Amino acid sequence: MNVRRLIPTTAVAGAVTLGLVTLSACSGTSDAADKKADGKLSVVASFYPMQYLAEQIGGDHVSVDTLTKPGVEPHDLELKPRQIGELGEADYILYLKGVQPAVDEAIKQAGVEHTVDATTLTTLEDHGAEGGHDHAGESAEEHAAHEGEEHGEEGHGSEAGADPHIWLDPVKYAEVAKGVGASLEKADPDHAADYKKNTDALVKKLGDLDTAFETGLKNTTTKTFITTHSAFGYLAERYGLEQEGITGIDPESEPSPARMKELQDVAKKDNVSTVFFETLASDKTAKTLATDTGLKTDVLDPLEGITDRSKGDDYIEVMQSNLAALKKALGAK
Repeated sequence: MNVRRLIPTTAVAGAVTLGLVTLSACSGTSDAADKKADGKLSVVASFYPMQYLAEQIGGDHVSVDTLTKPGVEPHDLELKPRQIGELGEADYILYLKGVQPAVDEAIKQAGVEHTVDATTLTTLEDHGAEGGHDHAGESAEEHAAHEGEEHGEEGHGSEAGADPHIWLDPVKYAEVAKGVGASLEKADPDHAADYKKNTDALVKKLGDLDTAFETGLKNTTTKTFITTHSAFGYLAERYGLEQEGITGIDPESEPSPARMKELQDVAKKDNVSTVFFETLASDKTAKTLATDTGLKTDVLDPLEGITDRSKGDDYIEVMQSNLAALKKALGAK
């Protein structure tokens, strides 16, 4: 599930050539013209973390569609053969470059004036193996390819090795929220005061969440957690934790025997009690490791989508559930 899953170049090129994009994957079915008729800013968000920002900050002044349906793993989103011009009718597009390569290309082709890439609103970091780029379970060819990518050019969203999971750090997510608020003010100056007010309210909620994580994880028996999806590099760094990913690149793939043995040793050495899996991917590898090591399993949600299996109805509630799970697993005092 990691963002740098290999995608055939020809497939991406073909998708761009055909102008493949889906607004049928959006939450609504009316066309862009209908949405504009109600006087609201027509906003398209790439997936849930961007949708949440747009809805919270935009409030009653925006009509938000998301390209990723609830329950669909964002990195696996398949673009349908629809004219890219439909996406081009949006007033405002919010996405996070590097998470969905095919969507990135479609948005680039759309040419909407108010297009915001969330990776430009904060500083991205390369967390290496702990940030979701460990190479367990990869073929030799994949490993070589990713090694080359990670030692390539430096930058923000264009950097192949940069970890895009900024929304899982409340502090970085708040930085992005401020940037989104400012861009909405520019796109719709008539409602600038409301966007600013909504942004301030969201930033306060994220500040409270940050305080809860900092306080709740300050004193724990262990600082190490094991997870199938290495999406929590920013969160781990923010709160002094150590993330160990099982597969890293793809939670659906089988980790190598060597990686499983390494994680068993880590679990014993660092007094790990729990192996985490997520709601949008298989728990097979987590259960296999847990069985082999006598550990428990639990959910640590990377919040790439909200479904009826999510432990909460929105970003804040699911993050609070993540905090509770971490406190329990790490032996918070």
